[in-house]
Amino acid sequence: MKQYVVDQLRIEDYERLRDYLDKSYPSASLPGIYCMPVDPSVLDADQRSHRDCHPLIFSLELEPDSLHCELLVRTSQRMRCSCMRYATEAQRNWIIGLIDSILEQLDIRV
Repeated sequence: MKQYVVDQLRIEDYERLRDYLDKSYPSASLPGIYCMPVDPSVLDADQRSHRDCHPLIFSLELEPDSLHCELLVRTSQRMRCSCMRYATEAQRNWIIGLIDSILEQLDIRV
């Protein structure tokens, strides 16, 4: 699996990040798993046309010492669909930029 990983989090960083994610993004059914909706502006034409699959998401897994973001665009409505695929360059840059801006906003230095 392709991922963007932020590791070597301190426990206080983990707690700030967990609190932020709990308030800002829907949690999946598993603890520490979050669903970040993909900005519609970075969806490709096929993904935009699959309205029944929206919102398309990136999955994040937060652990006490790390944050893992799958670089896979998933549909929140189905198990499989042609609109579910690895992130394009624009999508990858968008999610990495978003995670980096959250870390900066929370003053988490890694």
